[in-house]
Parts: sequence; structure tokens; C-alpha cells
Amino acid sequence: MRTKILHSIMIFVLMVTIAMPNKNFVQEASADTSDLKVAGTILHLREGPGLSYPIITTLEEGDPLSSIGREGDWIQVKTGNYEGWVASWLTAPTNAKQALDKTVIAQVDRLNIRTEPDISSAVLGQLSTGNQANLIEENSEWAKIDWNGQTGWVSKDYVTINDNPKKETEPKEDAVEVTTTTTPVNKDTTFTILVDVLNVRKKPDLNTKKVGTVIKGQAFKVLAQEHNWVQIQYNDKKTGWVYSFYGTFSNKVKSTSKTSSSKELESVTIIYNGTNLRTDASTDAEVVERVDAGINYPIVGVKNDFYEIQLDDEKTAFVANWVVTTSSNKATIPQKDKGEPRKKGTLNGLTIVVDAGHGGNDHGTTGQRGTEEKGITLKTATLLASKLSAAGANVVMTRESDEYVALRKRVSIAHQYEADAFISLHYDATDDSSINGFTSYYMNSNQKGLAEAIHDGLSGKIDLRDRGTQQGNYLVLRENRQKAVLIELGFLSNSSEERVITTAKFREQATLGIYQGILNYFNKQEE
Repeated sequence: MRTKILHSIMIFVLMVTIAMPNKNFVQEASADTSDLKVAGTILHLREGPGLSYPIITTLEEGDPLSSIGREGDWIQVKTGNYEGWVASWLTAPTNAKQALDKTVIAQVDRLNIRTEPDISSAVLGQLSTGNQANLIEENSEWAKIDWNGQTGWVSKDYVTINDNPKKETEPKEDAVEVTTTTTPVNKDTTFTILVDVLNVRKKPDLNTKKVGTVIKGQAFKVLAQEHNWVQIQYNDKKTGWVYSFYGTFSNKVKSTSKTSSSKELESVTIIYNGTNLRTDASTDAEVVERVDAGINYPIVGVKNDFYEIQLDDEKTAFVANWVVTTSSNKATIPQKDKGEPRKKGTLNGLTIVVDAGHGGNDHGTTGQRGTEEKGITLKTATLLASKLSAAGANVVMTRESDEYVALRKRVSIAHQYEADAFISLHYDATDDSSINGFTSYYMNSNQKGLAEAIHDGLSGKIDLRDRGTQQGNYLVLRENRQKAVLIELGFLSNSSEERVITTAKFREQATLGIYQGILNYFNKQEE
């Protein structure tokens, strides 16, 4: 009897102990309060770690956040009575540690942040390509960083270390803003962001300082345009430049008349015969009708990657943004220069589309050592774009960040800009890990000469097996009316080749070879 009573008491004590909250856990969770703040103009608090999760509430710049967890680039936070997830790139630490006047920039995706400068130490988190952190200290192989209030070590083999740019308070900084070719626009023009996250830069150039970010659905007053860049007023008195391909222009309606207001709105022009107009913004939606190239419709809305267009006085439909070109009261596509003829040795007057393969949820292939194709194609494309721009070309990039762009949309960009050349950059893979080398592809006869010239330029600059120039039935070549080339810059499925082709040195040599091939081709056309 006594034993039964003793067992009953022990069970009761155990149940009470389990039911009571863990004091240490509560203290640990509550101790980490207000360690972050909202750094963007607005910040969506979401139900999960990703842009696809529903929005719980919207936060404003400066709002305090308490971090309680992390997954990739997303931080789980508490704020007021809410708990959810926020994008780390739109937050800042409230108690930033003293750091050196240098910035560490990740050059690869999934770069481990470790507790100690040793590959065997624990992983605290990861950086993605382009992520920036403050440098605290460094040795010959490792850099200690402050990343959103988190301190750890990263390998210097996969980062670049730059001096922090001077604060933008000096009049000289403002004096060097590009103004010579900037085109003023209608004061009522706005620019609406169509991608999840878009970088805002100090000048209309991919190599200039990033001054902020904007997100999908936000609309901004347009101050000026230069080639394929738009200057916007994105945060009260702050201005910056964004890539025009990632948004849409519209003008304020100045009349209540439906007929006259539709003329003020931006319009789309169909660029393919047999284009489907649908009941909703999805390729699965019912087709209302099929139309041919050249027909123009006013835009009445934007949803996902589709435009809602006005068919008649009462009927609307949706059309995919990759099968149309857009226009407003002022043309948004820069016209080709009709000034002096191009001089040999330059690319002046030429428009070249640089296509970084894959992006967003399309990762491309993954190498033996974990390299994601989408990341290094973008880094290679950005480097090539800078070389072509320096030679005088008007360069258009199909993407300048980790965004998904449909293949037909990439082709339509070449058509919209009447590109003189379309260069698509990729890295190869196969089941046989012994296969290696680089290949240049073309499809149509008008593309062969450019492919051969670029391949010759590459072969003189990179030390990989030469697999030659071949025909390739790729959509970006097959459907492209312009001179287009697709380049496979080595095999990520070959571990030894992956080690070579993922280095900054290889990208420098490869882009130099491609640039030289393009220059040689157009020089020959002048003869």
C-alpha cells in the first residue's frame, strides 16, 4: 500500500515538473530582445522563411525586432504582439559592434560562417552571393565578420574585402553623379517593381554602390532615365537607380474619360503570332482568344508575371510579360545611337544582351563541391557586362540579381532592344564526372560566325579542353531572331574542373576571352 502511495506521489511531482515552463529557456528567449531593427522603408512580417509565405503585418523603418531563430537569409523575430519571419537584408543590428572600416562580400552561395577560423568548427549560418558584412579582424586565411549582429569567421578564399565607401555627405560625391546622358521624364511617371527584391544603386551602373533595396509591388516616382536604368525617389529624400527591366512604367490618369485615360496608360504590343490571352494570370488559365504579333493593348494592372490588358470597354484579359513589349507616352526602350559610325577597336553603338543562365527557383546544375550554377553565371555575366560597357557597348542584362526569368522573356529582351548580340552564359554538367571542357553553341546560320569568333577568343584565354563550336537546339538560340550564342564554360560535374572554373581568376580570363571574341567579330564586320 505504502509503495503505491509513493509511486502516486512521484508521478504527480513528475507531471508538475513537466508542466512548469523551463525557467532557463524563458530567460534565454526573453534576454535576446530588440537586437535588430527594420532597415528598409517597409518590411513584411511573414508566416514562414520565404517570400511565398503570407504576410502577417507590415513594419516600418526603425521598428525594433527581437530575433529568436534563423533559416538561411530569413530571421524569425518577435515584435509587439506578433511573431514571424523577416528578410535579413532588410534589417540592421541595433547594437552594431565596432568593426574595421572594411566590408566583406561573399562571392559564392552558402558560404559557412563558423565559430572559429577552422573548417572543423561549428557553422553559425551562411552567406549568399553578394551578401555584405562588416570586417572585424582577419588573418592569412580567415576573416572575422559581423553579420546582422552575429559574429563568426568565413574563409577568405570565397570573399572579397573592400574599403567601406565614404559617407555620402561630401558635396564632391554628388558632383560626380552621371548627368550627361540622363533623360528627364514626365513628372507624373511612376515605376512599379515586378520582382521580389531589387537593388537600388547610387549610379546607373552595376558596379556602383548598392544604397538600398525595393520589393515587389512598390511604386516610385521616376526622376530620370538613362539607357536601361531608372532613377527613382525610393525613401522620402533618397534617390537611386534601378534596372528598368524589373519593373513597369505608368503615368497618372489626367482624365476620368475611359477612352482618354487608356491613352495615358502604358500599353503592350504582342511580339509572337498565336499569343494566348487568358482569363487569369496563369498559364493554366482558360484562353480567351489568340492574337498575332503587332496588336497593341492598354495595361490596366499587373499580377505575378502577367499584364492585365483592356480588350474592349468591358472586357479584360491577361497576357504573359515575356511575350510582349511595353511602351508608355515616352519610349522606355532606348533607341540605337545614330551618331558617328563605330570605330574599329570599340563597341560604340552596339547593343549587347548578356544573359546569366538560370536564377531564382531555377538553380541550374550543382557541382560536385556544391557550387550552384545560377550563382556563378551571374558573377560571370556581371564581369562581362562591365568589360563590354567599358568598350562603349550599351549592355542589357536579362537579370542582375537572383531572380527567375522565363526563357521566352530572355529572348524577347533581345528582340525589344534589337540586340546586335545575345550572349547566354552557362556551366555544364553530365553524369560522367570525367568529361570536361568548354563549348560554344549556335542554332541559326546567322549565329555561327559570332559563336566561332567568341570561341576562338575563349580558347586563347582559358586553359580547358576545347570541345569546339556546335549547333545546339536551345530555346534562347532557336527562337532568337538576333545573333545569339550560348556558352558552356566548363563542367561543374567534374570536381577538378569545378575547382578551377569557380575562381575569380578563371572568370576574369573567360570574360576577357568572350569580350575579345565579340570585338574581333564586329571589327571583321567593318572590313
